[in-house]
Order: sequence, then C-alpha cells, then structure tokens
Amino acid sequence: MANIRSAEKQRRQAEKRKTRNRAGKSTLRTALKKARTGISGEAADKETLASGFSSIDKAAKAGVIKKNTANRYKARLSAASKRSAAK
Repeated sequence: MANIRSAEKQRRQAEKRKTRNRAGKSTLRTALKKARTGISGEAADKETLASGFSSIDKAAKAGVIKKNTANRYKARLSAASKRSAAK
C-alpha cells in the first residue's frame, strides 16, 4: 500500500486507465468479431468492412492499441474481405 500522496494518486490514475482500456479492448474485440462474421457471410459488403476499420481507428486513436497493431488488423480484415469476394 502506498504511503505517499503522489503514489496514491498514481495508483488511482492507473486504475482508471486500466478500466478504460479494458472497456476499449472489449469493444474492439466485439467489433472485429462482427466484421469477420460479416465478411465471411454471403454478402461481404463494404459497410461491414468500413465499420470494422472505424472501430480499429478509434481504438488506436484512444491509445487502446498501437498504430502498427491497428494497421495489421486492418490489413488482415481487408485480405479476408478480398478472399471472400474471390470465392
């Protein structure tokens, strides 16, 4: 347990950030699952892909994931979309 006021404040701030990041990651995972299932379905529409990209970009902007991770997720989503369109 922290005895110094600044250490207590740091602990509180870390707890807030942890909660915020957990919620953001959960939202991102849900959006990615929806995008993947939408792409693998019969009609791989651009709206599904766009909403997936949007949620990835929002997570990267909020600092939940890093920029390169976001780019990797988007590249994999678009590759999956192209594969399903080719079928």
